[in-house]
Amino acid sequence: MNIRTFILFIIPTLIWGSTWFAIKFQLGQVDPLLSVSWRFLLAGFVLLAYCKIKKLNLRFKAREHGLMALLGLTLFGVNYWMVYEAETRLASGLVAILFSLIIFANIFFNALLLKGQIRKEVVFGAILGILGTVLMFFDELLSFYPGNQNFIALLLCIFGVVLASLGNITSAYNQKKKLPVLQTNAFAMIYGGSAMFITVLAIGKPISFDFSAPYIISLSYLSVFGSIVAFSVYLKLLGEIGPDRSAYIALITPVIALFISTFFEGYQWKVAGVLGVILLLAGNVFALKSKLVKKRIKA
Repeated sequence: MNIRTFILFIIPTLIWGSTWFAIKFQLGQVDPLLSVSWRFLLAGFVLLAYCKIKKLNLRFKAREHGLMALLGLTLFGVNYWMVYEAETRLASGLVAILFSLIIFANIFFNALLLKGQIRKEVVFGAILGILGTVLMFFDELLSFYPGNQNFIALLLCIFGVVLASLGNITSAYNQKKKLPVLQTNAFAMIYGGSAMFITVLAIGKPISFDFSAPYIISLSYLSVFGSIVAFSVYLKLLGEIGPDRSAYIALITPVIALFISTFFEGYQWKVAGVLGVILLLAGNVFALKSKLVKKRIKA
């Protein structure tokens, strides 16, 4: 992994590792669906203003806007609604385990829709990584009670993972069609946030906003850093190394989240958690470095 790839990898990893904690301040007074809408509408319009100031091209064809809308619905809309809803019912650790499955979804959809190659080293690294994630959250996994509400939340989370993966594939396709990441993200976030707001109106949920400092600060952080910065860098990485390898970020972010939880929530590390981190990191190193090793051998 070269320096550029490492930087593109580490920035969204660190940011998204912290957003698991920030999302907790979004749950409560405001409906999760509306919080998703506020987050991506704010992010989209801020990013659009940035593109306007930088005089970036904002003229696109109707078909290109259709692809942006698809990206918005899958990656910046319904996917996050499902995750927010799941987090109101399930422990965040279990949600992290489920969301780590996105790497397999990316491998599958990349091969099915983009005709990408299924690489053995990537699959093996993914297995190591997910086993590590399971070990890190083993206690929360054991405490899971398969009641009706929990089962529904489980299904919502899995559906969110599938949508997020399809969003990744859509972005990879958009970049192949030479659509610029920043402008595409700006419009996609507005489309995704708007779709969620329309859904709020359609199903009769109350329009509300929490003016407390924790909600506003967390919303600002999630919009600017968790959405604009992290997604812009991540989707650039995805375009360069592919949806399968870039998805390893989903495996590393829970590690960052646990370190943050150690300082702010008193998380106690156990042997299983430490072994989990080692397995997870080993899987990442194996998959991400294997391509470079092959190139050296050929040279």
